[in-house]
Amino acid sequence: MRNGSSWRKSSHSGEESNCVEVAVAARVGVRDTKDRDGGTLTFTPDAWSAALTHLRHTPS
Repeated sequence: MRNGSSWRKSSHSGEESNCVEVAVAARVGVRDTKDRDGGTLTFTPDAWSAALTHLRHTPS
C-alpha cells in the first residue's frame, strides 16, 4: 500500500504469525503476515466494511 498507509496486525493475534495485516488508505489492503511479498488483496472501503459486517455475523 502507498500514500502513507501503514500495515497493522490484529491485537488478537498476539505473538503468532498466523494472521493477516491490514492497511487503510484510499483503498484497504490485506496481506499474509507470513508472506508479506506474496501479494495483497485490495478492497474499496465500502467492500471492506461489507466483508467485516458479514464476518461479524457469521457463526464460528
